Amino acid sequence: MTLTRDFFKIGPARLFVHFAVLVIVILWLIPTLGIFVSALRDKDQLVVSGWWTAFSGSSRTVAARLDQPDQQKQEGAVYVIAGNVLEGQQGRSIRAFGTRVQQPSAYKAGETADLGDGLSLTVASDGNYRYMKNAAFGPDDGGRRVYISVATPPEFTLQNYKNVLTSEGIGQSFINSLTVTIPATIIPILIAAFAAYALSWMEFPGRALMIALVVGLIVVPLQMSLIPLLRLYNGIGALLDAPSKTYPGIWFAHTAFGMPLAIYLLRAYIAGLPKEIIESARVDGASDFEIFTRIVLPLSFPALASFAIFQFLWVWNDLLVAMVFLGTDRDHLVLTGALNALLGSRGGNWEILTASAFVTIVVPLLVFFSLQRYLVRGLLAGSVKGG
Repeated sequence: MTLTRDFFKIGPARLFVHFAVLVIVILWLIPTLGIFVSALRDKDQLVVSGWWTAFSGSSRTVAARLDQPDQQKQEGAVYVIAGNVLEGQQGRSIRAFGTRVQQPSAYKAGETADLGDGLSLTVASDGNYRYMKNAAFGPDDGGRRVYISVATPPEFTLQNYKNVLTSEGIGQSFINSLTVTIPATIIPILIAAFAAYALSWMEFPGRALMIALVVGLIVVPLQMSLIPLLRLYNGIGALLDAPSKTYPGIWFAHTAFGMPLAIYLLRAYIAGLPKEIIESARVDGASDFEIFTRIVLPLSFPALASFAIFQFLWVWNDLLVAMVFLGTDRDHLVLTGALNALLGSRGGNWEILTASAFVTIVVPLLVFFSLQRYLVRGLLAGSVKGG
């Protein structure tokens, strides 16, 4: 009763917000569920029906040929060619059949179709058929083509994932993406945390100017800075006679692109920490490094986790920076690049594309759901307390 009374105490505005959030969550979950179900379906069923029919079976129209006249038997005044158009196909049934491609479902299963000239055809739901004529079948009457609508039960398989992770090269690209994403998430967090502490609690000339510079760099488009950064990177590589396509290169590129936002978010949070804690540590003789490592870092974990989510998702889903700094050879191709190549070469193989897409999104989903409890806390705390 208490829960019921509390429910009716919720105002219309709050109830609308809850309803809107529920609708958004459902809209986001439906495509993910569709990809997951499609990746588990048999490829023959996937191409003929939507994922929402996966648990109710599907139907498709196929062509079959009846037996030749040498198989005919006389039954009273009629001649009959009998057989089964589903021979060797277990678990399937026929819903309808037809003798013309324009009308493949003209007759229901079990119904007798009058084909004219004394010919008739009956196809049962189990595939057994009787092709009858009131005279002996001639050479032109055999091997007739018939179209059948076949109902198939739901079929699920892990073969799609096996093909993707072994024969399609996605497995190596998955490892490449992890090799790029993990360091490109950790490095900017470490550097930005030091910078955020310095800009929050250390006094030095030009601090306000540096804060304004960081805020200004947030709005610089990646595409505008990509070419100058690449030229600088290639110049340093030529000077050191080092290879141009390396993992450290893309690590530092993602670090440079993610640093302004990281410093801004972490500074807003660290600056909002209680001033008394920092001053007490300094009175006790703690250095700035000790204050940072023993006090600030543990208290700033929500903010660190918030930025880690953003940076991980951004780097994992990146294609442009990866292609520029790593190239497109198979040994360095990231997951988004491999999936992009599949769209061009295997665009008709939906089972391959859906399995690849789910492999691509499963890691970001795990990262997000494992850290999402810190996301709102890390973002809002800095905005409320930030100095």
